[in-house]
Amino acid sequence: MIDILIVGSGGAGLTAALEAKKSCDNVVVISKTYPTSSQTCQAQGGINGVLENSVDTQQNHINDTLKSAHKLGDKETIEYMCKNSSQTIKWLDDIGVPFSRDGNNNIAQRMLGGASNPRACYSSDYTGLKILHTLYDNCLKNGIKFISEQMLLNFIVIDNEVKGITALNIETSEVTQILAKKVIVASGGYAGIYNGFNTNSTATTGETISAALRAGCKLANMEYVQFHPTSLKDNCILISESARGEGGYLVTKDGSRFIDELKPRDEVARAIYIKIESGEDVFLDLRHLGKDKIIKSMPQEYELCLEFMKLKLDEDLIPIVPAAHYTMGGIKTDINGKTNIKNLYAVGECSSNGVHGANRLGGNSLLEIITFGKLVASCAISDINDIDEDLTAEYDIFLEDKELVNNIFKKPNQICFYNVKENLGKLFYKDVGLFRDEKKLNDLLSKVKVISQEIKLMGIDDKSETYNTNLKEYIEFINIIELCETIILSALHRKESRGAHYRVDFQDENEDYSQDTIIKKVKNDVVVENLL
Repeated sequence: MIDILIVGSGGAGLTAALEAKKSCDNVVVISKTYPTSSQTCQAQGGINGVLENSVDTQQNHINDTLKSAHKLGDKETIEYMCKNSSQTIKWLDDIGVPFSRDGNNNIAQRMLGGASNPRACYSSDYTGLKILHTLYDNCLKNGIKFISEQMLLNFIVIDNEVKGITALNIETSEVTQILAKKVIVASGGYAGIYNGFNTNSTATTGETISAALRAGCKLANMEYVQFHPTSLKDNCILISESARGEGGYLVTKDGSRFIDELKPRDEVARAIYIKIESGEDVFLDLRHLGKDKIIKSMPQEYELCLEFMKLKLDEDLIPIVPAAHYTMGGIKTDINGKTNIKNLYAVGECSSNGVHGANRLGGNSLLEIITFGKLVASCAISDINDIDEDLTAEYDIFLEDKELVNNIFKKPNQICFYNVKENLGKLFYKDVGLFRDEKKLNDLLSKVKVISQEIKLMGIDDKSETYNTNLKEYIEFINIIELCETIILSALHRKESRGAHYRVDFQDENEDYSQDTIIKKVKNDVVVENLL
C-alpha cells in the first residue's frame, strides 16, 4: 500500500516527495494538473537566503519576517525557516537549480519589498520555474510515482485518523479512493476565488482546504489574502517584484512617483488602488534601467509585456493594477505540518503554520515550501513503520462521492454557475479586497448564502465522461462557495487593520486580535472559534 500520499505537485509537494523517498519505497504524488504547471512557476522574483560571507544576518531576516507578519507570525516557525535558509539554498544549488551568478561566481541576490538587505537568490525572473523543473527532474530520477489529472474530492477520516482520499479522475470522470498510511497536502492556495482579478492559474481554487474543513480540520487566518501590486492591467498577468527590486518606479501618467516601491506589498498595493479609484492610471516605469539590464534580469517580464500588451519595458510605461496573488490562510498546522487529524499533514500555501502571519515577505514563499517540505516529510516518515494495517475497505465517503458525481450528470442546469462565479470574483475584489468594511462584508455574506442555496439549481451541460472540464469546474465552484464563507466570516471577526487585512471601519491594529482567526465546522455550520 502507499506509505506517503502527497496531494499537489508544486515545490512543496515535490520537495516532500524527495525527502520521503529517502526512507519509504512507496511514495505517490497526485495532482489536479501536471507538475510543471503548478503555481510555483509564478514565483518569479527569488528565494530568500542569508548566505555565507554575506553582510546580511539571520537575525535581520527574522526581524524583517516578524515585522511583515504584524505579530501574527509564529516566532519558532519563522526562526526555523530563516536559520535554515543557507542550507536550503545550498541544497537547491546542489541538486541543480541554475541560480544567476555575480562576477565572483557566487549566487546573485537582489532586494525585494520589505527586506533590509538584498537576500533573494534568483534565476533571472524564472526562479520558481527553475526550482520546480529541477525538483521534478530529481523526483523522476528517484522513481517517485506521479498520478496526474486527479482532483481531490474528500479526505477519508475514521475516528479522527486519515485513511486516504477520494478523487475524481479528470480523464474518465470516475471516482476513486486512494488509501495511504499518511497524507501530506501540498496543493496550493485559494486566490482563484478572486476570479478575473488574480495572478494565479485557474487550478488554484482551494478545494483541498474546503475538503479539510469538511473532514474536521481547523483553518486559520482565511481573511489574509495578499494582493500583488503589479499585474498587467486588463489581464492580471503577474509582473514580478524583481522589476521593482531591480530599480523600477511606480508612477502616474505624468511620471510622478507616489510610494516607496520596496515597502511591504500590502502598503504598495493599497497606495496603487487608491490612485486608481481616484481616476488615475498607474504605471510601472523601467525605461531608465536600459534594455540590456532588463533583458538580462527580467527576460520573462519583457516577453510578457510585449506579447500581451504590445509594449516594451525599455520604451513604454506599463499600466498595472493590484491583483490577488497569495493566500496566507489555510489548514492550521504546527511547525511540523501536523493538523488536528492524525496522520494528515499540510505544507505550503494550503497550510497556515505561522510563517507569514498577516503579510508574507517577498521571497519567503519559495523558502517556505522547500524548508518545510523537507521538515514535514521527515516528520511524516518518522513512525511510518508503526502503521502496518492493510487498508482495503470501500469507505462510506467513497460511495457517497460516487453517487454525488453521478447525480451531477442528472441535475438540471437552470442557473449558469460560470456567470455566478464571474460576478462573485468582481464582488470579492471590490468588497473583500484591499479595503473592507462591515456593511459590504455582511452584504456579500448574504449573497454567498443565497448562492449556496441556489447550487441545487445549477448543473452542467456537458454530459460526456471523457475530459469533462465542465464537471471539474462545477465541483471546484461548490468548494469555492464554501471557502467564500470562511473568508468573509474571518474578515468580519477581525475588527481591526493588520497587514493585508484592512478595515476602513477599524483602521488601527488592536492587541486583542494578535492571534489567529480559527474557522471550524460544527455540524453543517462554518463558525469562527471565539478566542477573544
